Amino acid sequence: MEKVIDENKQGETLVTQQKTDNSRKLYIESYGCQMNFSDSEIVASILANEGFNTTQQLEEADLVLVNTCSIRDKAEQTVRKRLEKFNAVKKINPDMKVGVLGCMAERLKSKFLEEEKIVDMVVGPDAYKDLPNLVKEIDEGRNAVNVILSKEETYGDIAPVRLNSNGVSAFVSITRGCDNMCTFCVVPFTRGRERSRDPQSIIEEVNDLWERGFKEITLLGQNVDSYLWYGGGLKKDFEKASEMEKATSVNFAKLLSMVAEAQPKMRIRFSTSNPQDMTLDVIETMAAYRNICKYIHLPVQSGSNRMLKEMNRLHTREEYFELIDNIRKILPECGISQDMITGFPTETEEDHQDTLSLMEYVKYDFGFMFAYSERPGTLAARKMEDDIPEEVKKRRLTEVINLQQKHSAYRTLQHVGKTEEVLIEGNSKKSDQHWMGRNTQNTVVVFPKEHYKVGDFVNVKINECTSATLIGEAIGHSENN
Repeated sequence: MEKVIDENKQGETLVTQQKTDNSRKLYIESYGCQMNFSDSEIVASILANEGFNTTQQLEEADLVLVNTCSIRDKAEQTVRKRLEKFNAVKKINPDMKVGVLGCMAERLKSKFLEEEKIVDMVVGPDAYKDLPNLVKEIDEGRNAVNVILSKEETYGDIAPVRLNSNGVSAFVSITRGCDNMCTFCVVPFTRGRERSRDPQSIIEEVNDLWERGFKEITLLGQNVDSYLWYGGGLKKDFEKASEMEKATSVNFAKLLSMVAEAQPKMRIRFSTSNPQDMTLDVIETMAAYRNICKYIHLPVQSGSNRMLKEMNRLHTREEYFELIDNIRKILPECGISQDMITGFPTETEEDHQDTLSLMEYVKYDFGFMFAYSERPGTLAARKMEDDIPEEVKKRRLTEVINLQQKHSAYRTLQHVGKTEEVLIEGNSKKSDQHWMGRNTQNTVVVFPKEHYKVGDFVNVKINECTSATLIGEAIGHSENN
């Protein structure tokens, strides 16, 4: 469930002024990756211009949208269960319209209208600017579908409405799509080819966020390290660009430095990186700027070279180790997290042990771990038998999770006794007498409130820890305030 906290100031260079007579109610739920949550903010901005204000109350909504994920079957089943709930509400409020957005909409297309009779509208990730026309269609009693993938759309000209915002941190989308074609992944089919957003529009959005009081941004993309601006167009067409376009192009390392210099007191994070695309200049840029957080989410998926090849991950175990070694050398304090899949087709016990040994080498700060689930339309689904029994997948997953918990405890313990800068984001989940924030490594820190407030940068002495949380006491504002 998402809520608009601050719609008062929009970047005039990014979006036309919103209507002031909004009378219709929009309810949005988002599932899956951070990009989906960012896209929902774009959708809210587009529909605000069409007379919609967001609401937290499902029952009062004129339009209900669910932004969906297709990365795992469980995510899709969650959405279908939510549609059952929407159906119950629609029986009470028959004028309510329901739309499905995002990757699940793109994957299933018009089939969704047949499978889920409650659904009035199906909209893919590149078609959100067509929402005004689609809403008009369903207002007139017709179903509406637009799931056409774009080669140009980046939504760089739209200032998102910040949904469910703490007023401190925000997402800034910099790329869309993915060219990597991992055999297990549906994203290239639901979000299309890689294209990057004009860096000037990114800087304008970051500047606007700073003016509105935000203290931290996360640069988002399916693969941020592939960011490449040369005047527009798909990344794969860069070789066709003119010599002038190539000479003035902006890669991810350059974009990072531009953002860091534009707002020196704003914290900068990014997600997600791909091992095969992360270059030394990105790590060196992180080291050069104090306001770029020392944290990298670096999915590996498996520690086995054979599995990596089957997954079409274009890096080896050894190349991954070399990248980790370079990160540790250039950024000794850097936090690193992972994505891991257990039970990919043909995975043996030896492959699984390779994953565990890779984890022992890296000792990740934390991770996101899943048992493999076949996704229709992917190469793995078309060419590989899902031949690992569920009980084996789950047992291997348990072993991976247990090892990660051990490593997380090891990593958090390294912070005890240190004084670290923390950006206060809100109340601790367990106590309204404590603040919660994160350090540069993205580790959660809690400490007594005293006289500090949300949005403050505070120096916190770390006194103890759990495997996921640092516990300390504030000793004063940091120089970043």
